[in-house]
Amino acid sequence: MSKAILDVQDKPTPIQLVTLSFQHMFAMFGSTILVPTLVGLSPAIALLTSGIATLCFLLITKFQVPAYLGSSFAFITPILLAAGGLNENGASVHPGNAMIGAMAVGITYGLVSLVIWKSGYQWIMKILPPIVVGPVTMVIGLGLSGTAVNMAMNVDGKYSMLHFSAALVTLFTAIIFTIFFKGILSTMPILMGLIVGYLYSMMIGIVDYAPIAKASFFAKPDFLIPGVHYDFEITTKILLIMVPIVIVTISEHIGHQLVLGKVVNRDYIKEPGLHRSLLGDGLGTLISACIGGPPKTTYGENIGVLAITRIYSIYVIAGAAVLAIVLAFFGKAMAVIATIPTAVLGGVSILLFGIIAASGLRMLVDQHIDFGNSRNLVIASVILVIGIGGAKIVITEALSLEGMALAAIIGVVLNLVLPGRKEAEIPVKSK
Repeated sequence: MSKAILDVQDKPTPIQLVTLSFQHMFAMFGSTILVPTLVGLSPAIALLTSGIATLCFLLITKFQVPAYLGSSFAFITPILLAAGGLNENGASVHPGNAMIGAMAVGITYGLVSLVIWKSGYQWIMKILPPIVVGPVTMVIGLGLSGTAVNMAMNVDGKYSMLHFSAALVTLFTAIIFTIFFKGILSTMPILMGLIVGYLYSMMIGIVDYAPIAKASFFAKPDFLIPGVHYDFEITTKILLIMVPIVIVTISEHIGHQLVLGKVVNRDYIKEPGLHRSLLGDGLGTLISACIGGPPKTTYGENIGVLAITRIYSIYVIAGAAVLAIVLAFFGKAMAVIATIPTAVLGGVSILLFGIIAASGLRMLVDQHIDFGNSRNLVIASVILVIGIGGAKIVITEALSLEGMALAAIIGVVLNLVLPGRKEAEIPVKSK
C-alpha cells in the first residue's frame, strides 16, 4: 500500500489547502450539478448543500472519514415522479413534493443508523445482499437510458443531428478522459466532458448566452423552504416513491465505506462506525432537502481522487466543501451552468447511466454470484423486468407503487422468503 502524502489528520500548508481543495471540489463538481440539472432543481442549491452536507458528515464522523457528499443519481427518477415531471422551462412542476420525500429519506437513514448502533450491522447485510442490490442498481441505470438518449438526440421532440453531434463529442471526451488519462484528470470525466461539449456547442451555435448576460456576479441561490415556497404535506404516495430507494443507497454507502477504508488503511465500519457515517449521510440529505437540494450520497469520485493523489486529509475535504458553498453564490458561474445545452447533458448521461448499470453487474461478478442457482436467477430476473418494464401496483387512484421502488421491495421480499438462501450465497468457483 502506498504511503499517504497527507494522512487523514495531517494539516496542509495554506497554499496546499487552497490548491488541493480546489482540485478536490472540481473532481466532484460535474456529477454534483448534473443531478439537479436533470431533475429541474437549482444547481446552485445542489452545490451549496453538498458543501453543507459534507461539513455535517465530517462533524458526525468525528473528523475521521475523508468523504465528500454529492448529489445522488439513484434518486433521479423518484424525484421526477414525486415532482410531477418537468415544465416547458425544464423546472420541476412540484419540487416541494420531491423535497418532502428527500426529508423522509434522510429520516430513514437516521432510523437505520440508530438500529445499527444498538444491534450491529450484520442484519442489514442479510437484508441487502448483492443478489438484490446488484440488479436494482442495474435498474436505476437502464431505467434512465431512454432519458439520456432522448436528451442527446432530440430538441422539442424532433431529431437533430446538430445537437446529437454535441452529445457525441461530449460522450467521447468523457470516455477518453476515463480510459486514456492518468492522475487527477482521470477522476473528472464528467466535468471534462461538460467543458469540451460546451466549447463545441459554442462553435456550432447552440448555446443561448442570454442567462449569462442577465445574471449578476453574486446571487442568492433559489432556496425551497417548506411552508414558505410550498405547502408541507406528507403523502403516502411521496413516501412510496422515494423511501424504498434507500435499499440501494444504504448498500452503496456501505460499499463506499469499505473501499474508502481500504484506501486509507482504516476500518470505518468499526470506527467511527457505520451508524455514524450513515447518520452523517442522512443528516446531510435532510438539511439539503430543507432548503431545496437533492438527496446526498458519498461519492465514488472522492475515493478515486484519494487513491490517486494519496491526499487523505480531512482539512482538504472540508476546504472543498467550503469552496462549494462559496461558489454557489457566484451568479455568473451558475448562469453558465444553466446554458449547458440539453444535448451535452445527454452525452455525459449516456456514459454515466451506463456506468451505474454496469456497476450493478460488476457487483454480481465481484461477489461471484452463481446464476446456475435457480434462486439467484429468479430474484435477479424479477427485479430487472419489473423495474425496467414499468410494472406498478395501484393501491388507490392517486397512489401506486412502481418502477425501481417496487422492484427493490419485491427483491428484498423474495430474498427473505425463498428457500435455499445459504446455498445460493455460496460463491461460484472460478475456473
